[in-house]
Amino acid sequence: MAISYMTKEGYKKKMEEIAYLENVKRPEISRAIAEARDKGDLSENAEYDAAKEAQGMLEMKISQLKDLVANARIIDESKLNTDEVQLLNTVTIKNLKNGATLKYTIVTDSEANLKEMKIAQSTPIAKGLMGHKVGDVVEVKAPAGMISFEILKIEI
Repeated sequence: MAISYMTKEGYKKKMEEIAYLENVKRPEISRAIAEARDKGDLSENAEYDAAKEAQGMLEMKISQLKDLVANARIIDESKLNTDEVQLLNTVTIKNLKNGATLKYTIVTDSEANLKEMKIAQSTPIAKGLMGHKVGDVVEVKAPAGMISFEILKIEI
């Protein structure tokens, strides 16, 4: 398993998700299996098969999350700066083609959430911005072609 980098907040969220899956979802699925088992013949019991499949999926998800946090390295946020774009910076950029201004926070892949304007470091935009300074114009290769962005602001 590869090392995964995450913030303290991201690590805490993953630990909370593991606790929820183990303490809430696991007992729910166990109850569903028991109820389906009580209905008799298991060879033709779709509810039982579905509950067993759900149990397998849940256990796999718990295992994956535990592997992720076991191999996690917490990023020391005190070492962050705004000299150039780096992981955990919030960057305001301007699309030079249409004039649109966007503000993204560059995060680890496991913490990406577009609704919160958090983009993964592995995305084309994040890769294009990394290492650049305010005022730089970067070319990003997107599915629609090359897009030019000007870096307006870098924040922590």
